[in-house]
Amino acid sequence: MRKNRVAGFRIVALVFLPLLTACSQDNRSPNRVVQTEPAAKRELAPSTLAAKDILGNSDYLAFSYGGYRTSTREDVPTVDELKEDLKILSAMGVKLLRTYNTQQYAHAANLLEAIQQLRQQESGFEMYVMLGAWIDCQGAWTAAPNHEAEDVEKNTAEINAAVELANKYPETVKMIAVGNEAMVHWATSYFVRPSVILKWVNHLQGLKSSGELPAHVWITSSDNFASWGGGDDSYRTEELTALIKAVDFVSLHTYPFHDSHYNPDFWVTPEQEKSLTAIPRADAALDRARDYAANQFQRTADYIESIVGNKPIHIGETGWASTDKSLYGAAGSGAADEYKAKLYYDAIRDWTNKAGITCFYFEAFDEPWKDPQNEDGSENHFGLIDQQGQAKYVLWDQVDAGVFDGLTRAGEPITKTYGGDEATLMADVLMIPSQDVLGIKISTVNEQRKVGEVVTEGSYVVLHQSMVPDQNNDMTYPSEVLKLNVWEGTCEMQMPAKDVIHVSTGSGEWWGCALEIQAGGKGENLSQFKSGNLNFDIKGDTISPFKIGFQTGLFTAGTQANNEVTFGPDEDYQLAAEWTSHSIPVSELDQGADLTDVTSILHLRGERSVDGKGIDIRNVYFFQE
Repeated sequence: MRKNRVAGFRIVALVFLPLLTACSQDNRSPNRVVQTEPAAKRELAPSTLAAKDILGNSDYLAFSYGGYRTSTREDVPTVDELKEDLKILSAMGVKLLRTYNTQQYAHAANLLEAIQQLRQQESGFEMYVMLGAWIDCQGAWTAAPNHEAEDVEKNTAEINAAVELANKYPETVKMIAVGNEAMVHWATSYFVRPSVILKWVNHLQGLKSSGELPAHVWITSSDNFASWGGGDDSYRTEELTALIKAVDFVSLHTYPFHDSHYNPDFWVTPEQEKSLTAIPRADAALDRARDYAANQFQRTADYIESIVGNKPIHIGETGWASTDKSLYGAAGSGAADEYKAKLYYDAIRDWTNKAGITCFYFEAFDEPWKDPQNEDGSENHFGLIDQQGQAKYVLWDQVDAGVFDGLTRAGEPITKTYGGDEATLMADVLMIPSQDVLGIKISTVNEQRKVGEVVTEGSYVVLHQSMVPDQNNDMTYPSEVLKLNVWEGTCEMQMPAKDVIHVSTGSGEWWGCALEIQAGGKGENLSQFKSGNLNFDIKGDTISPFKIGFQTGLFTAGTQANNEVTFGPDEDYQLAAEWTSHSIPVSELDQGADLTDVTSILHLRGERSVDGKGIDIRNVYFFQE
């Protein structure tokens, strides 16, 4: 889930629906949105088209694409299966696709061959590709990733394969993206520093200069808006400046859908809308979601313009899931349904087409491999067409217009979801909640302090059987409500008693949860506890290793740091069946902590040997030495 710019493109003001002031991190006008001047529409033969002719041109509708049809990527779609998809996409007016890997799976090679065959078989068939080369850090996807180094062997193979494919299919490959969300810090399993991306971008630019790669191919990296300097200052490094100068365009990712849970200030129903029913609430919220995405784009563009001037920026990824049974479902943010997915798609296409921004919408088809152990998980349902070949609500008008007549997927015709029954679909529109009903919360707070003010008391009490802060002791409760947040539905987190938290560790490849402070992205200032301790009692029956500690920074800004120690059978800290007390020095937990911005007061996560068993925690507090 994932920006561009060309010589002659410029940033100008575009009159647009008011952006959310709450989304802005500065005092610039919330009505200003970047507009990139659309590329001139030319009658060019496909073989002579270059990236500069395609990007920013609304005639070249763009999508992120993976043709996987089963719950594993080991089942690589065949050339014939991909041709079936390509005919569907072409009928929709799509002419530009984005891929993610080059050599680990044969998907990209098969796709390029499928396009080549269709170009030879069907007069006028037109499809181009932004080829993705995956980039990993050293030790990626293990328990000990090294973000200061890269996986040289694997990354070299990815880049070499990209060069080989671009040279083999020069009429199709028009762009290469080095890495996918490879710099954003919340990609904890694999992210690298910008210097790694810069190394490979410069390598590809050098091959263009020497004639070893077609000169018309534009080079970028496709990453979160924060990674391009649109968020926290921690990303705004000299290495990033060099990278921005080196790429031909910037490929930016923005996901209001995910932030409807992780940073929901723009999403939850404001007071003046609480009397509305589900559908008008959705209409208003999706306007805000579009403005939220536009604001992230604008902030990034402003930063890039301030350091390098004119540089094309396009959207490498944004999208909206139609189904979820967890964080984005009825019991969560209420974001995931087909009606809202249509509203977002239409709003984003309208904005980007008018502004001359290419948007690789995520995604064309549902891909069940994304979350194979959770069929109803949101990651499996970002497509506009589902696994049964049914067009979701956003495409119903095209079904009615006969766009898909004679086309099939897995041999079945393209039909409508819900059997085309709009009334039933509309009855399934989820109610967007008010702020005060989003999940289980710990509401004992110190109302005399605002978040961000230094906590001066000797003990910071999260929940405890006997420690009760009042004006006669040196204790305090949090400055704001804490929310029990389960990450991506990977586990369960409950409070069977007012002073006990129970975690069921899940059964997937990883799990995570946290007690997050609800303060609009601001964290608690625990800087006085630098030489203190985190205290808690713990027991459980899981034999899986897991990490426990606190988080600083913000996931959505890419500044989040996990400050933690590991519990496990072979670790210094071990879990017992009976309550055991621990007092862990903050200095031992510290892994780059900004203690002025503690956003998750307590978090737990596991990444291997997950067994789905339980952990209980009580008597959680920080203590100053």
